[in-house]
Amino acid sequence: MFQQLGLIGCGLMGGSFALALKRAGLVKHVVGYSKSPSTTERARRAGVIDTAAESALLAVAGSDIVLLAVPVAATESTFKAIRHLVEPEVLFMDVGSTKRDVVEAARRALKERIGSFVPAHPIAGKEKAGVNHADADLYTGRQVILTPLPQTDALLLQKAADTWAAIGAQVIRMSPDSHDAALAAVSHLPHLLAFAFYNAVAKQPGGEEFLSLAGPGFRDFTRIAASDPTIWRDILLANREETLKQSMRFRHALEALELVMRSGNAEALEDLIRSASDGRAAWQMSSPRPHAPAAVPPLR
Repeated sequence: MFQQLGLIGCGLMGGSFALALKRAGLVKHVVGYSKSPSTTERARRAGVIDTAAESALLAVAGSDIVLLAVPVAATESTFKAIRHLVEPEVLFMDVGSTKRDVVEAARRALKERIGSFVPAHPIAGKEKAGVNHADADLYTGRQVILTPLPQTDALLLQKAADTWAAIGAQVIRMSPDSHDAALAAVSHLPHLLAFAFYNAVAKQPGGEEFLSLAGPGFRDFTRIAASDPTIWRDILLANREETLKQSMRFRHALEALELVMRSGNAEALEDLIRSASDGRAAWQMSSPRPHAPAAVPPLR
């Protein structure tokens, strides 16, 4: 059990982590800090945190586990603010959706203290952000990717894995580069496409009328277009190289479909559709995939 969780960022992700630790009996006290005092106060009133801190540094003071649940662009400044309290025996984690930039930010800010940091990315979330949507079940049954560095303390790495597993998550391990390449394909590109598709429909002549006729297919396809704009701005910019690679792959796949449509080749069109239909029907979330990267072994 942890004596105190220092929570920096009392929104959906951080708030859900705090609630999950509390429910599992893994922490005695939670001290939280958010840039907005009103957010911290809402978190306190909701029972997400027990004490509100006036700064990130004060949230870390006395904590034996610290979670940074801040936008990826704020990682470096946050680490700089708390650097002097990053001690070897304290577990520091984040929940950022990109890892290469987070790791580099941590290297610059923490320097020789980098061993206390275990980069983490829970594959979980909701379209609605904020502490009001915090949920102790958010991470239950979901994957959490740890991307440790060569300097990462082995005991803290195991403690991180055990903590996520104790709140119901499935823990796997990847390198930061492998993480960003994989997430560009299965998360960042889908969001980019959802944003572009919705804008393409809504902003064309007659778009308002078209939207009035949209049904479940449109609803399901565009669900993630309602995601937080600030968060996704940072993610897409931070991982733009890998996401743009995946965007080009998508363009090629789309062009292949367009080509057979233009030619009227019904058989070839059906083959391409069937390939996607059969693959999607066989796919299961969080199940092992035949072409999963070799560098993604379960963390035991």
